[in-house]
Amino acid sequence: MASKTNPGNYFEDFRIGQEMRHATPRTITTGDVALYTGLYGSRFAVQSSDEFARRIGFDRAPVDDFLAFHMVFGKTVPDVSLNAVANLGYAGGVFGAPVYPGDTVSTVSTVIGLKENSNGKSGVVYVNSIGRNQRGEMVLDYNRWVMVRKHDESAGAPETVLPELPGVVAPEALQIPKSLDLSAYDFELAGASHRWGEYAIGEKIDHIDGMTIEEAEHQIATRLYQNTAKVHFDQVAAGAGRFGKRLIYGGHIISLARALSFNGLGNGFRIAAINAGAHANPAFAGDTVFAWSEVLDKFEIPGRRDIGALRLRLVAVRDRQASDFPLRDAEGKYDSGVLLDFDYTVLIPR
Repeated sequence: MASKTNPGNYFEDFRIGQEMRHATPRTITTGDVALYTGLYGSRFAVQSSDEFARRIGFDRAPVDDFLAFHMVFGKTVPDVSLNAVANLGYAGGVFGAPVYPGDTVSTVSTVIGLKENSNGKSGVVYVNSIGRNQRGEMVLDYNRWVMVRKHDESAGAPETVLPELPGVVAPEALQIPKSLDLSAYDFELAGASHRWGEYAIGEKIDHIDGMTIEEAEHQIATRLYQNTAKVHFDQVAAGAGRFGKRLIYGGHIISLARALSFNGLGNGFRIAAINAGAHANPAFAGDTVFAWSEVLDKFEIPGRRDIGALRLRLVAVRDRQASDFPLRDAEGKYDSGVLLDFDYTVLIPR
């Protein structure tokens, strides 16, 4: 009798050009927003206050951009990364229409690259995923790559195809909501005074604060996003792996680091792009996360004098302060304490 259960795709199941229309569209509610705030403590005013958001042109407070990201991402897991060893990186991500409570997001992914690992036991799958709301508007278009186990290690290797991915999302590709008008932006209520012009390329910011990852919080977060990857939930499976315990979902680290970045970047009110990203080392329950940022570039927005963009590197480290800005060792390898190296673009008042 054929099995009625879904074992997920293994590396040998993927094909270039394969399109996956992912199951379970997700209506995002104010309950999701409250739970997300409870998990990470994000304090950005635009996502916290309907009135603040309306004053600058949003319909009301949009959901946190990374909450939208996780919801779009979570849809892809049963088809793309249920049998993942690790999620490896991101590139070319563009945020589109703001997401509000009550919006329903769904995701479609296309396989754009494949490369079997030299050990023949796994391979890297590259996908482009597009999340849309109930009106068909793009809310997020991004690429990621993930290491996936093979089910049959004797299965032949596919032809290697490595996609050409942009190193940075060009300023002209950023999608700025047409309704935005920052002339009434209230810096006092935002809790931060620094504008676009006060940041310098090459400037580094230690965000000072730390946050410890609790096992229960991580489990709640991944269930919130309906992320079913075995490496996060199944201790029986994880116990037989390299680390002998469950890995923290990399997106959990992204959200923690973003929330910590408020202290120094509190007016970076909207994420416009994900340029690149790498999960440098695995994280586990009990780790305490600190973060620092570097201003990689500054962009003017054509035709706008009220808003600019900062391209930022966000680095998360564990169990140590980030005041010395740890990143790589003398050999160019990531420091063992670095969890995340994330390159993204935010909008900020001028």
